[in-house]
Amino acid sequence: MSEKPKLAVYWGASCGGCEIALLDLHEKLLDLDAAMDFVFCPCLLDSKKKDLEAFSDGSIAVTLFNGALRTEENVEMAHLLRRKSKLLVAFGSCATGGGVPALANFTSREALLTTIYRDNPSVDNPQGIIPQYSTAVAEGMLLLTPLLARVKHLAREVAVDYFVPGCPPEPHQIWRVIETLLSGELPSAGSTIGCGELTVCDECQRTKEEKRITAFRRNYEFYPEPTVCLLEQGLLCMGIATRSGCGAPCTTANMPCTGCYGAPDGEDDQGAKMVAALGSVMDIGDTAHLSEDAIAEKVAAFLESIPDYAGQFYKYTLARSLLGGRAGR
Repeated sequence: MSEKPKLAVYWGASCGGCEIALLDLHEKLLDLDAAMDFVFCPCLLDSKKKDLEAFSDGSIAVTLFNGALRTEENVEMAHLLRRKSKLLVAFGSCATGGGVPALANFTSREALLTTIYRDNPSVDNPQGIIPQYSTAVAEGMLLLTPLLARVKHLAREVAVDYFVPGCPPEPHQIWRVIETLLSGELPSAGSTIGCGELTVCDECQRTKEEKRITAFRRNYEFYPEPTVCLLEQGLLCMGIATRSGCGAPCTTANMPCTGCYGAPDGEDDQGAKMVAALGSVMDIGDTAHLSEDAIAEKVAAFLESIPDYAGQFYKYTLARSLLGGRAGR
């Protein structure tokens, strides 16, 4: 066996983008291969669970675990990889905060399956069949891993050493994380690594003035000015409530930040941070001579211009938010 430290990569409930981001290291993959041995990565290697089980506990130097915990199998693999790994890293938005899969926590597991398999306009299922966890066939029993009642982020189930946000993490960020883990000079346990401590607004090069917003507009309704703050133009940009480190590629491309790096340092709840920020920039006009009811109507009209509170404010962090359970629980 090689003397190089071992690296494992696993995906739970995710889209596969984190694996693609790892491949986007390009020629630095050769440097990674020179420094570490890939021993487990279902997306890239023909590695099986039994291969992982054969390793002694703590023999894998680093596991990058991406994806949320949506199934019982995800939970089982989280515990197995925690036991086999010296360092377990929550890699990407879904592992760190639940990501898009965790938006399912706003409904029940049963309602979710009904929507997907029965009430979806693109599905042809006249018998209303929903997949079962066990089905008897002539050859034996077919088994599917059960869905959890709620989506969890990784740290709610096992101890996590470090967090790496992003949907997916940017390649430059990934390489910085790998260099940090290989250096032996590790930050304190539980740190968010490979990214910044401020907000995307601090990285964004757009001109920013005093923000007074009368209503929000959707991306398809107009073409934004390329140099002016998108939030000031009425686009719901999450940069003000999102951790820096990505380099602001979305706003550079004339698209608002959607918040994939999670809350900045010192903030526990990204959605609450964004709501507070919007409360300070909302402009409903002169209210000096208006009744409380009239003011309430203006506020309601402003809020109605935000199409989807949950999907906007908690797209990546619901599972670890105040709404979806505290981080680490």
